[in-house]
Amino acid sequence: MNLAYGPEVVDILAMDGNGERLMPLAMKECSSEAARERLRTASAARLFAGARAPEAALSGLYVYFSCFEEAHSIAQDIATPEGSYWHAIVHRQEPDAGNAAYWFRQVGPHPIFPALARATGQEGPWDPFAFIEMCEQARRQPGSELETRAREIQRIEWQLLFDYCARPAAP
Repeated sequence: MNLAYGPEVVDILAMDGNGERLMPLAMKECSSEAARERLRTASAARLFAGARAPEAALSGLYVYFSCFEEAHSIAQDIATPEGSYWHAIVHRQEPDAGNAAYWFRQVGPHPIFPALARATGQEGPWDPFAFIEMCEQARRQPGSELETRAREIQRIEWQLLFDYCARPAAP
């Protein structure tokens, strides 16, 4: 886990996998009630002081712990590509593919897309709509290699977007 997030964020992520958790493709229940309670009493400004997108990073933490309601509530009020991206992920995991696609259209070509394509071995540009379809197929094949791969890609996506939001903007 990257200590650049600050000790409180590191402690929260340690409550379930240190940021390495393979999140489910469909949110069912929050994976850590202790993390949920810590996040409820925390402020985005305190957790992510100086970050590029503190509220979006907080939404990302809720996504990591599969706390659907909280992640959605925060993301839907962030009128930026990052807010739309977390909103899209929440709906992809709802699962509501059509709503996820709507929010990915609001995102547009996000700055993490090139790194995401490279990290996942994809030829050409990242296609969030193809990934929505992959997740839909993988959910219908629990325990399959496809499901494992989709969850691994989802973790990479989460990490890249969370890092983008949680770190200070480059000068």
